[in-house]
Amino acid sequence: MADIIVIGAGVIGLSAALRLQQAGHSVTIIARDFPTPFEAADKRALINYTSQWGGAHNRWVLPTNPAEQREHEFSIATYRHMEATMRDFPEAGIAFMKGIEYFEAPPPVHRDLTVDAALGLGLEEFRILGKQDFPDDRVTWGCEYRTWCVNPMVYCSFLLRRFHILGGKAVSMELRNLNEAFLVKALPGVQILVNCSGAGFNDPAVFPTRGQTCLVSNPCPVTVTRQNADGTWTFCVPRNFHGGTVIGGTKEPDNWDPEPSPETRARLLSAFAATYPPIVADGPLRPLGDIVGRRPTRRGGIRLEREDLAARDIQGLQDDAGRSIVHAYGLGGRGFELSWGVAGEVLELVKQRVSSGRL
Repeated sequence: MADIIVIGAGVIGLSAALRLQQAGHSVTIIARDFPTPFEAADKRALINYTSQWGGAHNRWVLPTNPAEQREHEFSIATYRHMEATMRDFPEAGIAFMKGIEYFEAPPPVHRDLTVDAALGLGLEEFRILGKQDFPDDRVTWGCEYRTWCVNPMVYCSFLLRRFHILGGKAVSMELRNLNEAFLVKALPGVQILVNCSGAGFNDPAVFPTRGQTCLVSNPCPVTVTRQNADGTWTFCVPRNFHGGTVIGGTKEPDNWDPEPSPETRARLLSAFAATYPPIVADGPLRPLGDIVGRRPTRRGGIRLEREDLAARDIQGLQDDAGRSIVHAYGLGGRGFELSWGVAGEVLELVKQRVSSGRL
């Protein structure tokens, strides 16, 4: 099996590294940022380490075209993997629970959804809600289903620990470009690189989507998502494992502002308390801190493909063997929910490269 370098230690990089390990490859992760306990993390220094701040839950995005169907299949694969991991490793930071969705102006794909169609898409314990279940008259459609969420740093630390126990190596390094990874003296001769850098390297199609959320100490037994008629969102994601609950949130394309807004925090907390009153049944929301993160979003969707390079394309190589880069980045806010489907596709792209006889 081939030696492989994975760039990035977010949820995609960690999942891909483990999947390649399981297939027998020797894998080294090179990354600038690695999992850090939330309580000790430097929010400003790690603002671009998206997995640190992710809501980290599964919200079903119903497919309406081939690209969305592919992503739905990735989410199903991840759902199954999370079930198996929770069963075998209860310390991994995964919890299954009820997911609730409310819409003020539901798109046709939701408005026309039947129970049978939802079950056919793999949604378990699916139920369409009635008006008596809605928080207010502005909500016109809702549903609930079984889903999962993770405490992201418990889960990502678990993945890194598993990777290490299984023989993987981790190198802390900030790369200026991808080709630099092929020149690391401690890793000579590596011919396959997996680019899970989140934002890519100078990809003009990638842009940041700023998100502000607030972590509160109040527990919540469900995930809740509300899409308002004006396009804004209200949601909560329990962090479980004594991690509180994330209340959100915003989606602000091309906004680089690292500072949280007190006004936004107040609006988010007020909106969610009105949407899901049980969370304040035992008292008001108790904020622990504001979170600002940058989701690496890509025009045209995920980049998930293999790029083959001739030796002459990489300055500084000491041999004439070609190299390959498997790109797996640009997932925006869906890294956790698509992670194991993407990792499986990364493995297939590596297999194709190996079976082509290029190695």
